[in-house]
Amino acid sequence: MSAVRCVVLSLLLPLSTVLVAAEPVKTDLFVANEGGYKLYRIPGIVVTTRGTVLAYCEARKSDRGDWGPIDVLMRRSTDGGRTWQPRQQIVHLEGDLPLNPVAAAQNLDKPGENTVNNPVAIVDHETGTIHFLYCLEYMRCFYIRSDDDGVSWSEPVEITKTFEAFRPEYDWKVLATGPAHGIQLTHGAKKGRLVVPVWLSLGTGGHALRPSVTATIYSDDHGATWHRGDIAVPDTDEWVYPNETVIVQLADGRVMLNSRSESKRHRRLITLSPDGATHWSTPKFDEALLEPICMAGLVRVREPRDGKPGLLAFSNPHNLARRDGKEAEGRSRDRVNVSIKLSDDEGRTWSVSRTLEPGFSGYSDLAALPDGTILCFYERGSTDGESIYRTGLLTVARFDEQWVRSGAGQ
Repeated sequence: MSAVRCVVLSLLLPLSTVLVAAEPVKTDLFVANEGGYKLYRIPGIVVTTRGTVLAYCEARKSDRGDWGPIDVLMRRSTDGGRTWQPRQQIVHLEGDLPLNPVAAAQNLDKPGENTVNNPVAIVDHETGTIHFLYCLEYMRCFYIRSDDDGVSWSEPVEITKTFEAFRPEYDWKVLATGPAHGIQLTHGAKKGRLVVPVWLSLGTGGHALRPSVTATIYSDDHGATWHRGDIAVPDTDEWVYPNETVIVQLADGRVMLNSRSESKRHRRLITLSPDGATHWSTPKFDEALLEPICMAGLVRVREPRDGKPGLLAFSNPHNLARRDGKEAEGRSRDRVNVSIKLSDDEGRTWSVSRTLEPGFSGYSDLAALPDGTILCFYERGSTDGESIYRTGLLTVARFDEQWVRSGAGQ
């Protein structure tokens, strides 16, 4: 076939056939059993107004579970996630601080083992500030901020009082932010509002983290004060133990929560609010989003513009099987096959899906660069080859929309 004919044929083929999307570039940021920590878990990632990428996590001194001595670490990238600066310790607490009584009752925690948990960053697009929340012993919440893109951080301010306002409605013993990231509303009547998903637990069930409900807290003054929203997803026979929740603002101004639960349907729960705090819609299961009972990621990649629809991305382990075959309703599934899904109709449907990590892979968070590059910060591998709960690596993958679309269904 002549060169001229090859050119003509290529012009007749659909663009998606001609262009080959680049494979994701994966960079391991935190490695188990390195740097004085047994495990690194619970990833979160944001892109600042200056384009700096901040990736943060829990750094666990032991591999016993969610309780025990935990710090918060962060790494920064100023070139879109291609290279990363050395890690920095954001939160570390010493001394015999009060234990959470429900953890002590189940022998989950000991004096001096300060559990710092569920870090959440929120980018303020109006001021450039990075707001940051974290919890202590799942019973106190603190706020810090950075005005230099995560280089330095303010002294912590306790905001547990915000959660105390939930007690008349739900007498919690455990509180938790996020994890992952919060958002700032960019349009609508509450433009500028900072919104963070939270969950609350009575602490009487397994791991002292069940049963639970989800809600939000918010700030309308750039983090100076924080307030409680309405309970968004209650604990019912249908919506069992809703907890870790991700969030996005839709093009019409509404706010969507996407919640993990232990419900028998094994699907993600969706609820909507006009302002990110009140009048939540009746939760509904999204049939397209499987729920193996694991944290997920959700981010807006682009806003609608120039007649082109907006784009949302979602990540979680797309799997409902267990290696041991014990697949009873409401029982955790194997955390494998973290996949990326895309929606170009504001989350009503998820028409495109592609596997990012077929093997052990669990918690994930998503961020998007100004050029549309998607970043997935996620858990993968296993230190013992048997359990994702002993995560081997926290990895950032860089890829674009075209890569997801070109391999849809794989």
